[in-house]
Amino acid sequence: MTTEATAKRALVAGGGVAGTVAAIALHRAGWQPRLLESRAEGVADERGAFLTVAVNGLAALRALDLDPARVLAAGFATPTLAMVNNAGRRLALLPLGGPAADGTVTTTIRRADLYAALRAEAAARGIPIEYDRRLTGYAEHRDGVAASFADGSTAEADLLVGADGLRSRTREVLNPDGPAPTYLGLLNAGGFTDRPVGAELDRTPGLMHMAFGRRAFFGWSVAPDGAVWWFANPPSKTLVRPGDFTPESWRAHLIDLFAGDALPAAAIIRATDVAIGPWNTDDLRRVPVWHSDRVVLAGDAAHAVAPSSGQGASMAIEDAVVLGRCLADCPGDLPGALAAYEQARRARVEKVVAVGRRNGSGKTAGPIGAAIRDALLPLVMRMLYRKGNPQAWILDHRV
Repeated sequence: MTTEATAKRALVAGGGVAGTVAAIALHRAGWQPRLLESRAEGVADERGAFLTVAVNGLAALRALDLDPARVLAAGFATPTLAMVNNAGRRLALLPLGGPAADGTVTTTIRRADLYAALRAEAAARGIPIEYDRRLTGYAEHRDGVAASFADGSTAEADLLVGADGLRSRTREVLNPDGPAPTYLGLLNAGGFTDRPVGAELDRTPGLMHMAFGRRAFFGWSVAPDGAVWWFANPPSKTLVRPGDFTPESWRAHLIDLFAGDALPAAAIIRATDVAIGPWNTDDLRRVPVWHSDRVVLAGDAAHAVAPSSGQGASMAIEDAVVLGRCLADCPGDLPGALAAYEQARRARVEKVVAVGRRNGSGKTAGPIGAAIRDALLPLVMRMLYRKGNPQAWILDHRV
């Protein structure tokens, strides 16, 4: 039986979804993890504003004895997607996944609320969480790995899990000539408002709207309390840089993008006090090396998925569960456990990354492309869904 004195130690760099769930999975496998978050306590990363945890991600949480209803209590069910054009005409009504056997469905939640709930679960298991701990490098040796941090401190462990996101320092050290994040030609914004919008809204419970505006893509849903949650993807050939917009000019820019569309987008943004963003939308090409003998990548550090896939959080959760299981199954062979984890995950996540990239490219069609899309999309979707959900290989997967 593994005791606290004999349990192997793990450093988990990154306190987001991948890192926190990985720490919980390692703890369940008999390890002693320390969760190291680069930001100060109480400072949330608002990029993304909110996210979707699909049914496959919810099932992965359940595999760790985490109750999705508790972890995602601050979110709401979004099992259905309506796609509309800039004239407000519905092009398709599609399932987003579920219900699962226990009735759970794909759920939307604020990013900060999900982080807080997962960290509370980690803390309840006695997993230490340390803030202001930004990884700057590491060195492997025969008996373990030594990690260094921006504050000048160091830490030793048997294993380092690099769950430090899209711009992972762990990945950079592990892949010195490896790929950098790829800009997808889209900016991102988001927000929330509980003020009157001044436009007619479909308030169907659980319905997520995705709209092809003439100049930008827009998504929104009405939460059970009546607040509107929204995001926008303005196309841009160039990366946005700090200082390119003020909060006021960014909000005005978004309103102007949707002026003239028969959509509630401009009204929703106008009713929003603060439009979060902008930030660049990136994904990550194939990462050659996922692990060494004592270091392994998880989540966006290994395979950043475009937001249009709706699978970023779910892929990170699946990674964490599989990593924990492989470590439990190979207690005396750490390199073998990490190799088994990569073998179990690489093909699936790279296929999901490709799906996200294709979905994102469809958000920026010109006038001719939009006309073709509006004419063909309803027919194409009916054909694709005639024999079931073509996304079933993603949604029905269970680790």
